[in-house]
Amino acid sequence: QVQLVESGGGLVQPGGSLRLSCAAPGIIFSSYTMGWYRQAPGKERELVATVSTDGITNYADSVKGRFTISRDKAKRTVYLQMNSLKPEDTAVYYCWTRRGDWGQGTQVTVSS
Repeated sequence: QVQLVESGGGLVQPGGSLRLSCAAPGIIFSSYTMGWYRQAPGKERELVATVSTDGITNYADSVKGRFTISRDKAKRTVYLQMNSLKPEDTAVYYCWTRRGDWGQGTQVTVSS
């Protein structure tokens, strides 16, 4: 299992922004599509966004227009910029690779 190092979660008010980061080993970062899933209490884990090695992105309908996924080759890091956050975005967010690796999860809480 590859170690994916996540950071950036926290507590934010509705309408606010957060940026999540996920650092991966170089060979994994350059070889596989990466992305983010999330899991809210009592719900199944769901796909949030993915980005391929050549930068093609895909988003869940619920986050389109608010979230942006990107990757920085020099830093071997994938980012999830989350804007206009809503209470229903509250969940544990997990970094993921197409190979099947998972991060440890980072909590995002949107509340006033």
